[in-house]
Amino acid sequence: MANRVVSKHPRKQHKARARAPLHARQRFLRARLEKSLSKKYSRRSAQVRKGDTVKVMRGDFRNHEGKIASVNLKRESIEVDGVTVHKADGSEVARPVHPSNVMITKLELKDKMRTRKLGGG
Repeated sequence: MANRVVSKHPRKQHKARARAPLHARQRFLRARLEKSLSKKYSRRSAQVRKGDTVKVMRGDFRNHEGKIASVNLKRESIEVDGVTVHKADGSEVARPVHPSNVMITKLELKDKMRTRKLGGG
């Protein structure tokens, strides 16, 4: 954790996030856990992964629930199934959502490493 920025200056905070390597960006992509999951795993948040079921808490798609279709580390965003917008030509495109604006309602636990990190359950 030596790479963490200690400065309070927004300029330095923004610069550090923008220039962070991909393996460090994974730490930025965390979302709050639902109350039952929070109690079960004794933690408040977890990293978002493709396959997790989330509920959008902010924005135009508030209260929409769907699976995470993809996670974009470069843009610090996720795409949720059903969260789409119509383009001018009539086609539908997925609308990116920041992980801080969603709540994880169901975790994808096929990965044994993730299960171990969460503390069993």
